[in-house]
Amino acid sequence: MTTNKIYDVIIIGGSCAGLSAALVLGRSLREVLVIDAGRPCNRQTPHSHGFLTRDGESPTQLLAIAREQLTHYPNVTLRTGLVVKAEKQTEGFRVTTQPEATDAGEDFSARRLLLATGVFDIMPDLPGFAECWGRSVLHCPYCHGYEVHGQPLGVLANGEVGYEMATLIQHWAGHLTLFTNGPSTLTDTQKNVLGQLHIPIVETPIKAIAHQAGMLTHLLLADDSTKPLSAVFSRVPFRQHTNIAEQLGCELQENGLIKVGEVGDTSVPGVFAAGDTKTLYRQVTQAVAGGAKTGAWINRELLTASLQERIF
Repeated sequence: MTTNKIYDVIIIGGSCAGLSAALVLGRSLREVLVIDAGRPCNRQTPHSHGFLTRDGESPTQLLAIAREQLTHYPNVTLRTGLVVKAEKQTEGFRVTTQPEATDAGEDFSARRLLLATGVFDIMPDLPGFAECWGRSVLHCPYCHGYEVHGQPLGVLANGEVGYEMATLIQHWAGHLTLFTNGPSTLTDTQKNVLGQLHIPIVETPIKAIAHQAGMLTHLLLADDSTKPLSAVFSRVPFRQHTNIAEQLGCELQENGLIKVGEVGDTSVPGVFAAGDTKTLYRQVTQAVAGGAKTGAWINRELLTASLQERIF
């Protein structure tokens, strides 16, 4: 089904960045449609930290509050759905949602698009890792470090990444161990620095992450020894949640993130990106700030286009 209404902005993705942009645009009197599939990457994380006035709130509750507040703006429409196609039209853009069992999918049109689709984390084939991700296997000490500070912690990484993470996490840890999960690729200089910081390096492969309801109890190593820990910090590879940016022809960075300018503008005029889909700084505060900034710029761009049409 195709709707005849042309929105000012369609926002694909309704997590922190997308809803923040929707709030700014709604208050700018723009007709906004937010389409969200309901799969934020932090959906299993019990608490979000570092967001002023909401420190310790669950990500789910943060989004619920944001959606409720957006209902006060009749020009902002929130819709559940998965966008599977986006294309440039003569004027603006058209997006298509995935058909459900009871309908044939829908087409929507807008003058501008904002991609706030986030990224999909690719879990390693290590028993217990995925279950603990976001709970006791953590990616960001600024998000979760305070809650485990002074406790026995681990870093699961190798080489340059392992060294960088270990020297960072040691600030929070009571005792820190670097697990390379196989032969170390650290340089001699890096090993020397870690030795001076009293950070042992364990090269024995990890067999499993033992946990209770996602809360780590210990690492089980290949030699059947165990390492009791409160939490492990690690990084995982990721990919875009969707290929919408590629469909539109947006330029990507080497790491797969969408390449943007200062205000979230992509290489395709009229298409913007905000949140985790374009940055490695994956924090709620960053997503909210970036969404607000990009939303304000989209409004400015629409105003400029309107003035040019009226005056010239």
